[in-house]
Amino acid sequence: MTVETVETVMGRPLLPLRQFVLKMHSRCDLACDHCYVYEHADQSWSRRPVVVSDEVLRHTAERIAEHAGAHGLATVHVVLHGGEPLLAGRARLRRAATELTTALSGVCELDLRIHTNAVTLDERFLDLFDEFDIKVGVSLDGDRAANDLHRRYANGRSSHDRVLRGIALLNRPRHRHLFAGILCTIDLRNDPVAVHDALAALAPPRVDFLLPHATWDEPPARPAEDIDGTAYARWLLAVHDRWTATGRSMDVRVFDSVLRTLRGESSLTESLGLAPTDLAVIETDGTFEQADSLKTAHDGAPATGLDVFGNSLDEVAAHPGIVARQQGLDGLAEQCRACPVVRSCGGGLYAHRYRADGSGFRNPSVYCSDLLSLITDLRDRHMTDQSARPALADHHLAELATGRGTGATVDLLARHQLALSRELLGLVRHETTLAAVTEAGEEAWDTQAAWDTLTALDSEAPEAVDRVLAHPYVRSWALSSLGARPAPGPSGGVAEAAGIAARGIAARGMAEIAAAAALRAGRRASVVVPVRDGLLRLPTLGTLTVEAETGRALVRTDLDGCTVHVDDRMYAIDRTYAIGRGGPGDPAWRGTRPFELDGWSVALEDTDPWRDCHGHPAHPRLTEVEAEAWRADLTEAWAWIRRELPAYAPGIAAGLRVITPLRPSHEGADISSAARDAFGAVAIARPSTPETLALLLVHEFQHVKLGAVLDLVDLHDPACETLFYAPWRPDPRPLEGLLQGTYAHLAVVDFWRARWRGGGGREAEVRFSRWRDQTAEAVGTLAGSGALTEAGQRFVAGLGEALAADEVSAEALRMARQEAEEHRRAVRP
Repeated sequence: MTVETVETVMGRPLLPLRQFVLKMHSRCDLACDHCYVYEHADQSWSRRPVVVSDEVLRHTAERIAEHAGAHGLATVHVVLHGGEPLLAGRARLRRAATELTTALSGVCELDLRIHTNAVTLDERFLDLFDEFDIKVGVSLDGDRAANDLHRRYANGRSSHDRVLRGIALLNRPRHRHLFAGILCTIDLRNDPVAVHDALAALAPPRVDFLLPHATWDEPPARPAEDIDGTAYARWLLAVHDRWTATGRSMDVRVFDSVLRTLRGESSLTESLGLAPTDLAVIETDGTFEQADSLKTAHDGAPATGLDVFGNSLDEVAAHPGIVARQQGLDGLAEQCRACPVVRSCGGGLYAHRYRADGSGFRNPSVYCSDLLSLITDLRDRHMTDQSARPALADHHLAELATGRGTGATVDLLARHQLALSRELLGLVRHETTLAAVTEAGEEAWDTQAAWDTLTALDSEAPEAVDRVLAHPYVRSWALSSLGARPAPGPSGGVAEAAGIAARGIAARGMAEIAAAAALRAGRRASVVVPVRDGLLRLPTLGTLTVEAETGRALVRTDLDGCTVHVDDRMYAIDRTYAIGRGGPGDPAWRGTRPFELDGWSVALEDTDPWRDCHGHPAHPRLTEVEAEAWRADLTEAWAWIRRELPAYAPGIAAGLRVITPLRPSHEGADISSAARDAFGAVAIARPSTPETLALLLVHEFQHVKLGAVLDLVDLHDPACETLFYAPWRPDPRPLEGLLQGTYAHLAVVDFWRARWRGGGGREAEVRFSRWRDQTAEAVGTLAGSGALTEAGQRFVAGLGEALAADEVSAEALRMARQEAEEHRRAVRP
């Protein structure tokens, strides 16, 4: 095989491919009349081998491994697809899994999935998928009436019963971990509530509602009364309302993606957001193609002219068709670039923009009006109306009592925390206004102007304001402004708020928030920002070191970024938040380091002065080498969590936004912390292994979640002054401290359970046994405290139930109890 590496494309670094669709079989046992493979413009399927060969499988695995190794990828994602991939048979599927697993061993993690209609899914297939940890996605359009509109056999017979039988097998306890979710194609003739309820009844972890593939030349079906072109948005919003009213029992990718992109994070689907494409398709004959959805545009639209035998994946990544979908805003039509929701919509699915008039894909989506309506409506529902805090229902509390938490439930906690931050901002504004009544000086005018800018932005671009206000350390600023906590001193230490003018803290922070929100929104604004100790802070973005004799900087923002004017000097920050003066490496600009991991957007925060609130010294600005080491460890730790603790992953992805590096201890001990008033952040001194980092992440995020729960629900009597011992601490703790520690140790128990199950041997078994027993002892102390509310009693009972599983050997139990007793004597002689 030849290996050719393409280092740059159009003057920019090559973006590697991370997602691959491997066609196992080119035919299908159903005759769905909305299928893009067989019923749309591209008919290349009819000229391809029916089943993929051993040779294609071997070359494909080698090409993916070669590409992953060359680009240092931590994980690649492969979907076994068709046609109907189960028609390839178990032997062929085993061969594919074996080739991929062998080739990628020692190179990177493999996330292997299969997408099927499930009509022939049986126990033997599922045993094979369990052996190779192949996650299973199923196509189903709702109840029988909805599904039978399109998904029938060629003779017209319904497929519904067979699909339900396959899903029932997936939902059995021994196979439930393989169930990835359901794909449902929208048909406006179907009742959206009935479709939602039918799918929710099957308890999928996630549902993807897909717009039917269409172009400007072959537009989607719409009712005659759909004058404004928003019928699909209304259908989805009806689903959203039902989903919300019934407690969000499953993740819904389109809603999660809209909300993520509105917060400035990555989308979970290629049909939304501005993230560059990183996907390639391998057909049964070994040819490389672009995304399957392009088959709806015109015959030959997905073709690249490349194949696994003679071409590398670097060559595929450099193909003009792939590169065209990696241009972000620059690759969109002019109408799209000017749209207020472009960063969320991203122009819609690339195939849906096609028009055969010579403009090709340089058009808005044929679903443009639907997408605009859907995104603005969800934005208004979730991000504009903060007057009423989200409520935590009993089923949410019961779910969190297991120690886990779905993405939807943690998102509810996050929205409540955002509402609290907005209330604090209003309180800071109120206190500042009172203080300025008798002193209408320059500072008061600047604060009023910053507030006016924020008010205007909150009307025009509330998602940008929310993105900044959701930053964990905005709360630290607000509390210091109100005199409720110490403020960072000039050298990064802590100075008492009484020693710093609270009004000065408030004025500076208000202006910093306004400037950061305006920059994120791409709106034209001018904000005067007070500069302290030569540092201009833009929350969520970074800090700029300036020489400011006057102590003030003028920040001017627009669609292209911003300029910062300080005395007679000027700095420019572009829309990627890179400093212009002197280039991205200019030491004056210290940007927050955002990491886009697999399904998790998280930032390494080593710039914000307010981060020093975790009880341990924050690490100073990391070097590039140190930051890359963090990125590598986080990538591996996240892959471990997704693989070994999958029930914890959705909550972390939904709620953990910031990791603050701490200074390491002189003794080399692991250090981690979560501040009660910094929701969305954990602080960690980088440990020696990614696996330990995974443990610290899940452990500290438990504190983050429980802190948010306690802001919503009274679990104990705050007047209780009794102190209680935890088995793992030498000092007695208040009841809330014991509750926090117990909840955090649920994750520790689950970590060691996963290590034991994953082959960690006797050591892991003993650790699991010890932590489970000690956590159970703490649960008993909580239950017998006499100070829990009714909700607290139910919550603590749930903690106990979460511990009741997995018997260990008698020897492990003996060793665990011996270790626990030795520890008890050491800490409490």
